[in-house]
Amino acid sequence: MSTRRVVVTGLGTLTPLANDFPGTWDRLIKGESGIGPVTAFDVTGYDCRIAGEVRNFDPSKVFKNPKDVRRTDRYTHLAMGAAVEAWRDAGLEGATFDPDRAGVLVGSGIGGLSTLEEQHNILRDRGPKKVSPFMIPMMINNIASGHISMHFGLRGPNFAIVSACATATHSIGEGWRLIRESEADLIVAGGSEAAVVPLGLSGFGAMKALSTRNEEPTRASRPFDKGRDGFVLSEGSGVVILEEYEHARRRNARIYGEVLGYAATADAYHLTAPSPGGAGAARAMCLALKHAKLNPNQIDYINAHGTSTPQGDICETQAIKSVLGDHAKKVAVSSTKSSLGHLLGAAGAVETAICLKALETDILPATINLEDPDPECDLDYIPNQSREQKVHIVMNNSFGFGGHNACLIASRLV
Repeated sequence: MSTRRVVVTGLGTLTPLANDFPGTWDRLIKGESGIGPVTAFDVTGYDCRIAGEVRNFDPSKVFKNPKDVRRTDRYTHLAMGAAVEAWRDAGLEGATFDPDRAGVLVGSGIGGLSTLEEQHNILRDRGPKKVSPFMIPMMINNIASGHISMHFGLRGPNFAIVSACATATHSIGEGWRLIRESEADLIVAGGSEAAVVPLGLSGFGAMKALSTRNEEPTRASRPFDKGRDGFVLSEGSGVVILEEYEHARRRNARIYGEVLGYAATADAYHLTAPSPGGAGAARAMCLALKHAKLNPNQIDYINAHGTSTPQGDICETQAIKSVLGDHAKKVAVSSTKSSLGHLLGAAGAVETAICLKALETDILPATINLEDPDPECDLDYIPNQSREQKVHIVMNNSFGFGGHNACLIASRLV
């Protein structure tokens, strides 16, 4: 593999905590929660009536053509919002770069679910001739990536990865590969999700995957806690700007950190359950360490996938132990889904941004609501209060339905 170095120069997010990354980070390290009762639609009759919603976001402020707001799904609105923030954060407005070597890898686990739901209702109630001609481009998973490329005039690699809750981490990792292998100099990478709609909440609810702690929404997402009863569905987006190191240095860009390693594996085991002992996740972590040319004891912090599901949290704990050995008891681990809920295909990008900010600030966000630790989850999960600690190398884990695993490793720039 090429020796081209890949750095991160811009961060952008829209989350249940805030409509930008600085706001999200500020509330996150304070240990606040973005989870509350669902307000977007009537949830009477639903077992789960809570979620993480993005509030008061105006997509007309990020699209150049106001008509595009009406012609795009909410997941694309959120993707564009995060991309515009990341682009500005990277100082790319007015910057000189080769558009043929700048691309976009922004995916979604589900895509335009609200569009599918709305247009099916129209088909059922009013007939096929009333279905919108924009229905297909509104709902397909690659359209956010397409819109971002058109917005910024990026003509390099452009595609959308779909791997459920591993989508965004896979997107960043594959962007890293493209730059390392000299297929691009700049990649806008991440994920977006807007599944807090009736079909999404009822579908995950039917799987018995969601927390039903409806009376205590801010305490519902509790990774690694003995009382956890499922994840909390959230919407949002995360985008990072990846650049080849010399490309970023020539324009005097601020660099948050360097991506050192990445790996993707499959469980080949079950549609929704992790493989026993977290074997597939462990292989992803091992391969990422190998690509980064690191030893396990060099990892300072792990942002865990940690969804707050009974089996998932145990399997990830087992995977960390199997890979890190004795160091597993010393490494700091937290699940920021305790504050954010689960952003599905956007989760990995938001969590990568959090990891990079941890590198910059030496502050590690907590796992909130960890009040009664599960005996089978016995690592240092930074319970309930963020921690000041020197951090040099971070790891981010993402795992998705279908047995998709992704692991990303980043470090301070040295």
